[in-house]
Amino acid sequence: MPDGPGGPGGPGGAHGRGLPVERLTVLYDARCALCLHLRQWLVNQRQLVPLDLVPAASEEARRRFPGLDHAGTLDEITVVGDRGQVYRSTAAWIVCLWALAEHRPRAHWLTTPAGRPFARATVLAAAKYRSLTAPPCGGPDGEDGCTVPGAEG
Repeated sequence: MPDGPGGPGGPGGAHGRGLPVERLTVLYDARCALCLHLRQWLVNQRQLVPLDLVPAASEEARRRFPGLDHAGTLDEITVVGDRGQVYRSTAAWIVCLWALAEHRPRAHWLTTPAGRPFARATVLAAAKYRSLTAPPCGGPDGEDGCTVPGAEG
């Protein structure tokens, strides 16, 4: 993951062009017990890079990031850097760890060939747990979307 947290100068992301990150916004599913637990865990950690935690697809998320696929942010964790970097799925989990004082070395390891499979397996396990515990979204064909606290109808 050359553009991820392990790259020179910190996270670059696909859209970040290697610019340093000074603040990150974590979009989390406010209907998901696991997501809420992890949100609280992030809040309680010492942050080297400040994290703003915003419910995915909420009015606040839509206001801050009008061009983002907000339905997609309910499907997978999304983190947005202050310079427009967008991290999804495994890269998003890693950049969250990278922002934390006690977990930055682990984030760097997770970007290595030895760590990548572990990071991916962790994200897949969390997604599976979430799929079994989060309330379902939309109608039978999935067209109706999700109801999120604070989201516009």
